[in-house]
Amino acid sequence: MSASRNPFETGDRKIIPACLVYLFRECLGGGRDVLMMHRQGREGDYHSGKWNGLGGKFELEESPWQAASREISEEAGLLVAPDRYRWLGMLQFPNFKAHRAEDWWCTVMTAQLAPEESERIPEGARFSDEGSLHWIPAERLLELNLWEGDRLFLPKVLAGTPFSGTLWYEGQSVRDHNLA
Repeated sequence: MSASRNPFETGDRKIIPACLVYLFRECLGGGRDVLMMHRQGREGDYHSGKWNGLGGKFELEESPWQAASREISEEAGLLVAPDRYRWLGMLQFPNFKAHRAEDWWCTVMTAQLAPEESERIPEGARFSDEGSLHWIPAERLLELNLWEGDRLFLPKVLAGTPFSGTLWYEGQSVRDHNLA
């Protein structure tokens, strides 16, 4: 019996570690808003036209909390200490970027911003070339043009319920998923 070749060990497939962060602010009179990015900045952006939480790929030797802090600094201009992020879940996206043979593993975190922090992010602000930032009422979040799979896990994010899952995409559609 011959040994099978593992595509991750041979380098035929790559795992891309990433973080996805949802920042919240309390609203006057109750309720809360979620900071979302409307992706419309880069030409050829795989996420163009979609609304996403903030985040991105880890850099070499970064912890998930360090990556979250760096990404929030780059995308929202805020310095949020790593210990303020709450780990909420882990998502696996096998073959998410099939054209690049990439599987994405994404740590999902949240953080509550103080009023003085959220005031530093005006509506439509751009801190990066990826898109503009918008405060969206939490109850309207699922009305946005989101990735199909985001609709499956965002209710857990909004409820603060820990989760893990796998989402299999074909193009921009979810072919299968499991979420617990």
